[in-house]
Amino acid sequence: MLNQRLTAILQLVNTKHQIAVTELAAVLNVSVVTIRKDLTTLEQQGLLRRQHGWAVQDAPDDLNARLAINYAIKVKIAMVTADRVADGATIMLDSGSTCVLLADQLGEQQKNVTIVTNSYYIAHRVGDYPTLTVEVLGGQYQPVAQVGVGPLTLHMLTAFHVHQLFVGTDGFDPQSGFSGRNLARNQVIQAMARQADTVTLLTDSSKFQGPSLIQQFPLDQVDAVVTDQDLPSAIATMLRGALDLQLV
Repeated sequence: MLNQRLTAILQLVNTKHQIAVTELAAVLNVSVVTIRKDLTTLEQQGLLRRQHGWAVQDAPDDLNARLAINYAIKVKIAMVTADRVADGATIMLDSGSTCVLLADQLGEQQKNVTIVTNSYYIAHRVGDYPTLTVEVLGGQYQPVAQVGVGPLTLHMLTAFHVHQLFVGTDGFDPQSGFSGRNLARNQVIQAMARQADTVTLLTDSSKFQGPSLIQQFPLDQVDAVVTDQDLPSAIATMLRGALDLQLV
């Protein structure tokens, strides 16, 4: 996990989209040399870019940029969710940023798990963990999100059946449920759900501020939600009446 200063840098970069090294040093009361070392650490993890004296957020749909937003919270969600996955299990993961961190946790905990995913990012990121086996779905490649989508992906999914699917989301509405912002990726997520016994949604509480563009799942199609303690109490009460809610 990132230390407090690295987390603060990420929050500042994500808020401002770009920020000067000198401003970071002043705000955090450390030297420019220290900030440069911190930025190198964050850049090596793919959480931001360095550019001529600036720290810069990646494009909004870039998975590294999405990982950086509320990173510490997402790591906590991933750590707790890893306990839901039994050794020897076969699971499905979509391309959500918290799903990426869940794959990390499963590898770090040395669980023998097979992961079925359309995320080439996940496949590349966890490929060196000896206890993880990754089955990658083919399809039309979306280079920014690093995922496969389209008819071939949907067809390949029919060859698999798993007990657990873990997915992310982009928005929420009490009436319509969970929603996403990309039609092709949403279609794959919905097809994944048809091949899984249970659907567990992993997201930080910021996604409960309003709906996104395209409906993903109504509440009755989601079995569990793992999110953080900042979830509004009214939404928490509603979710507890409909599914398994875990707050971290």
